[in-house]
Amino acid sequence: MSTQAELDSGTLVDRFTLKALVEACLVVEEGLTSTREVDLGMMAGAGIIPPPLARADQMGLDEVVAILRRLVAQGRLGIKAGQGFFPYARPDAGWEESPVKLETRGETAIAWLDRPPANSISPDVVEALEKIWETVSRSGGVRALLIASANPMLFCAGADIKAFTKLNPEQGKRMADQMHGLLRAMERSSVATIAAVNAVAFGGGCELAMACDFRIAAESATFGQPEINLGIIPGFGGTQRLPRLVGEAKALEMNLVGEAISSHDAYEHGLVHRVVSDHELFDTALQWARKLAGQAPLAVEQIKRVSAADELDAGLDAEKRGFASVLGSEDAREGISAFLEKRSARFEGK
Repeated sequence: MSTQAELDSGTLVDRFTLKALVEACLVVEEGLTSTREVDLGMMAGAGIIPPPLARADQMGLDEVVAILRRLVAQGRLGIKAGQGFFPYARPDAGWEESPVKLETRGETAIAWLDRPPANSISPDVVEALEKIWETVSRSGGVRALLIASANPMLFCAGADIKAFTKLNPEQGKRMADQMHGLLRAMERSSVATIAAVNAVAFGGGCELAMACDFRIAAESATFGQPEINLGIIPGFGGTQRLPRLVGEAKALEMNLVGEAISSHDAYEHGLVHRVVSDHELFDTALQWARKLAGQAPLAVEQIKRVSAADELDAGLDAEKRGFASVLGSEDAREGISAFLEKRSARFEGK
């Protein structure tokens, strides 16, 4: 009898193979190669055995078509519809080139993180997030904002370390103040916020998600505050919001050890509100956004303002001072250099 792990593994393989099959069919249809060469390449290059076209034959082409028909019936037609196997951004006019793209769907808006390759938080991303928040909060018509990733492989890998090294102290402080101001504004607003975390949410990405009212995670998602490995501390609220969500003991572990936790661990400790299958993440998060968009705005705002205790501000101020203190240390310079040079850091407590 199959174990649950074996069943889950089989389901994962089936989903991955279906996606590979679609791409394989397109390659063959466009005359770029043959069915034999596709399957040989997938076996030799990707280690997929049986390869997608042979596996489709084993499943039965009628079964494969039935799966695709279900997606089509749901309106998931691919990029042209904004969603196929993955969701795709369809930004509003004027937002096409922004590192964070705004898409408005009635009373719900989507902020798409779209700064390849890792959606890292940098000055231009902070400015784009600020601009989106200003647009949404002043619109009068948007009641919920969903923050999602246009990259199916990750949510946000954290701060752009290379960009940080180019900032002087004054610029660094200004960016930190901007980000803190943005996140606190989100927490006190009548606009409900939801983070749809599809994969990696590290450092600043985790902190951005924590500042949202709700976090919906895909099964493949991971969360972490790895700043300690660079010789620095979280700088966008990680020392303050994390213990309020997961408890002081777990937060201290995550911040001092720096290891990531899975979506299910995050749910168990209260960091996320729901864990759903990867292919259901965007639809689920969008449903939450639409539900929240229908709530009474004044009541939403007051509930959020009362819940966003003033004591958090004092903690955030202390975090900013601590971040500035360690950022100028020799250990921080060593940790950041080691990270960029892909070697182990040698900290000396200086």
